[in-house]
Amino acid sequence: MLLVHKSVPLRLLLSRRPLKPFFLPRPSRPRPLPLLPRAAMGSVAGDAARLAYPPARRDDSVVDDYHGVQVPDPYRWLEDPDSEETKDFVAKQAELAETVLAGCPDRENLRREVTRLFDHPRYAAPFRRGNKYFHFHNSGLQAQSVLYMQDELDGKAEVLLDPNTLSKDGTVALSTYSISEDGDYIAYGLSESGSDWVSIHVMNVTNQQPMPDKLSWVKFSSISWTHDGKGFFYSRYPAPREGGELDAGTETNINLNHQIYYHVLGTNQSEDILCWKDPEHPKYSFGASVTEDGKYIILTVYEGCDPVNKLYYCEISSLPQGIKGFRKRQEMLPFVKLIDNFDAQYQVVANDGDEFTFLTNKSAPRNKLVRVNIKNPELWTDVLPEHEKDVLESADAVNNNQLLVCYMSDVKHILQLRDLRTGNLIHQLPLEIGSVSEISCRREDKEVFIGFTSFLSPGIIYRCNLAPAIPEMKMFREISVPGFDRTSFQVKQVFVPSKDGARIPMFIMSKKDINLDGSHPTLLYGYGGFNISLTPSFSVGRLVLCKNMGFVVCVANIRGGGEYGEEWHKAGALAMKQNCFDDFAACAEFLISNGYTSSSRLCIEGGSNGGLLIAASINQRPDLFGCALAHVGVMDMLRFHKFTIGHAWTTDYGCSDKEEEFQWLIKPWEQSSGSQCQYPATMLLTADHDDRVVPLHSLKLLATLQHVLCTEDSPQTNPIIGRIDRKSGHGAGRPTQKLIDEAADRYSFMAKMLGARWTE
Repeated sequence: MLLVHKSVPLRLLLSRRPLKPFFLPRPSRPRPLPLLPRAAMGSVAGDAARLAYPPARRDDSVVDDYHGVQVPDPYRWLEDPDSEETKDFVAKQAELAETVLAGCPDRENLRREVTRLFDHPRYAAPFRRGNKYFHFHNSGLQAQSVLYMQDELDGKAEVLLDPNTLSKDGTVALSTYSISEDGDYIAYGLSESGSDWVSIHVMNVTNQQPMPDKLSWVKFSSISWTHDGKGFFYSRYPAPREGGELDAGTETNINLNHQIYYHVLGTNQSEDILCWKDPEHPKYSFGASVTEDGKYIILTVYEGCDPVNKLYYCEISSLPQGIKGFRKRQEMLPFVKLIDNFDAQYQVVANDGDEFTFLTNKSAPRNKLVRVNIKNPELWTDVLPEHEKDVLESADAVNNNQLLVCYMSDVKHILQLRDLRTGNLIHQLPLEIGSVSEISCRREDKEVFIGFTSFLSPGIIYRCNLAPAIPEMKMFREISVPGFDRTSFQVKQVFVPSKDGARIPMFIMSKKDINLDGSHPTLLYGYGGFNISLTPSFSVGRLVLCKNMGFVVCVANIRGGGEYGEEWHKAGALAMKQNCFDDFAACAEFLISNGYTSSSRLCIEGGSNGGLLIAASINQRPDLFGCALAHVGVMDMLRFHKFTIGHAWTTDYGCSDKEEEFQWLIKPWEQSSGSQCQYPATMLLTADHDDRVVPLHSLKLLATLQHVLCTEDSPQTNPIIGRIDRKSGHGAGRPTQKLIDEAADRYSFMAKMLGARWTE
């Protein structure tokens, strides 16, 4: 949870990390769609009898020409979510999945135990605005966490905003928020049914009364107040469709023409001031934020999901009539273009008047800190040079003239206190091996709060006093899970050689002192894209698998992620995407060759870009896995850029409109390990309100798999099913009960397919 709102790069919105959601995939003769199979493959122990799959119409007249290559798309009709034919297909697939899941013997055991362990109090780090402290808390099984406020940290906390009162089923979620500098108002964004669309509302904090303000069609936006408390900046798109009722989140229209507006408190949205747009570049996205001293508006511009951006600024005092003076003028705010190219990433860390400190990857793939006078931008100086090995993940100004910096070293976080002026190290803060989940601080603060988690730590919030020469770091709150004894488990990190010799980190969690006899059911999770790192995190569902079913749970930090900086990311993107699949296969082979498991007892799992990873893996190496769980995956690699925000992903995948990139996209799907074997048992998971990776990706793959693999002459008997959730989206804001139900469904399916047994 971000406590200091900054504009959000789109690459972070494709991530679907465990427990941490947002706001992320020749000859001129017919070829199958990428990520759809050429022939039946793979082999596992599943149901002996082939499932009776509901028929789906094939339209063989739909064939696209990509640079001389004919590619059929017989299930194009599934791209229309509103057609009766699509609705019927979804209903029948849901019925089939429920029939299969009803036959999974440990479904209710898993639901019961995951529910029991989920029922524990959870807290986020507190933060201060005005004269009050604020924090989020969930008592255990509440659908959504509640925002509390209190006068003192040890004082009585009262509810400020409870999203659970906004819907009976918990599907209205708080997706973003910002409290004004004086603490008098909170602007907060609500999303419904998991959609990325947000409506912004305002509440008076003092009397907890709602204001009449309501802003619609907000997406991929932060909220940033001006320091006078009179209004805030936000980002939005034009409404996706004119006229008629729209179930926001179910549409597939491409998102174009992002814009920045300023909303004046107490006015209608129609009066909001347009601050920035760029109709010549309709695919650009924008974020606006006010510097901590309140003097500047910072505008960041993104063209996709790469960690690069343009950066403009506007000095508020230079506006003779203030921001409101632009309401009736046919011009945008006079931003000065400090960085006007997409060569690197620039994030504001701090400023002293015109002198700014930035975190950047300019000539530094593992990031560094630089300083420049924005009124004299010719001279840039390094404050904290790039580390030779570790990645500088974040830097926050604290205690007036100090920096709290977070490094990632071999996928584990390190916290340091440094001098803001010189970058010199002052002190290294003590941390266990794990992840910094949040940092709550502002430059004026002598006291900061740090959230920590790991595979075996549900969460600790540290309270760090920076006033003494040696910072005092004490435990403020520790999250405790009933019945969980961390001493019964072990976690280790190994480094696996990939096909080309690259060392791939992988975490392995299991009960202590297991015998490496190849007998253990094993779950291997991966992502590998968009510079997103999979750092250690706690998962109740995975804990239950280890504790009650004897699973070994593994997380592979394959290339494409950000674990070792931008070079690691680029080594798994665009023309190098095959490295991701090779890395993942190497990790699976390591687990087998080192006696953890066997191919028939190995399940792979991933979401979003990780869903693509799973689908590609079972296409290329169906012999290697016993089961596959692919969540909300990017599956149609030739058409993903045509729907909602998919165009932003071309920076990682390429685009089929370009011939060279088309060859990148289609090549991996032409590989197979043979034609007379079958796919592993597979569950594709999607949701009806996923407007990030729209359901058509999973639906088209599901229809094709069931048709091609399940004809009479196919050896395929392993089930291929789709779990299609209702009133859910890409993952963010999902209520607790839906999280529990999905865990019970996917893991009971996996357990049955792998032959795992429940033990108390």
